[in-house]
Amino acid sequence: MPEDTNRVRSAPPSPARLDERDRRLLALLAEDSSRSYAELGALLHLSAPAVHERVKKLRQEGVIKKNAAVLDGAKLGRPLLTFVHVDTTNWAVTRHLLALRDFPEVEEIHTVTGESAMLLKVRTRDTQALEDLLERIHSIEGFTGTRSYIALTTYLERGPSPLSDRED
Repeated sequence: MPEDTNRVRSAPPSPARLDERDRRLLALLAEDSSRSYAELGALLHLSAPAVHERVKKLRQEGVIKKNAAVLDGAKLGRPLLTFVHVDTTNWAVTRHLLALRDFPEVEEIHTVTGESAMLLKVRTRDTQALEDLLERIHSIEGFTGTRSYIALTTYLERGPSPLSDRED
């Protein structure tokens, strides 16, 4: 049977079954993923091997996607944070936008509801570099327009909290 190439996204994953210790472990790792299993074990009142097994399980289940360093855009020469709303002629064009993941300025790509089809989070060195990026986006067939919102100050930037939406 031929592959359905019209789909932009796959089905959403089902939530993992996490106990309170898993959630506390995830919160500690999200705060500082360089902590050793021994340090995490002491904080969770578990042995280092028990923590290692939990982390391994959480990786296998896809709860922990990867360990990554959080980088400072300004210190890397990209202080200008911008959110770009992208308008397209139709949903099929959205697939072409995925090519933008190869641009180092693009940090996130989202399909969204509302007046725009896509939302990009980008960091550039200045407004000229942002204009160059927007020109590349506009050169892709099927894109009809963009609206850009430059962040002046970032007060909070983080991933999802493992402590929210607890199961009862």
